[in-house]
Amino acid sequence: MLNIRPISDLRNKFADIERTVQDGNPVYLTKNGYGVMVVMSLEAYSRQVDETEQKLDEADKAAQTNPVRKSHNQVFRAARRRLHATV
Repeated sequence: MLNIRPISDLRNKFADIERTVQDGNPVYLTKNGYGVMVVMSLEAYSRQVDETEQKLDEADKAAQTNPVRKSHNQVFRAARRRLHATV
């Protein structure tokens, strides 16, 4: 379940938000009813960034050995298709 809270909770209920993100769950903050940011633990952020960097490194290595080139539209279309298939 999404944890959606007003941004004022970041100041007023910081300890609650800190516990939530330390448990591995992101907190979605809103301002005037609209989403403005996501708070997550440093560990969760690092895992996400590290995984992305690893995938980019793998793609670079694959591109070096594959002569086929794709347009940015083809790449992003395929990426969106894969992202939506996993949701």
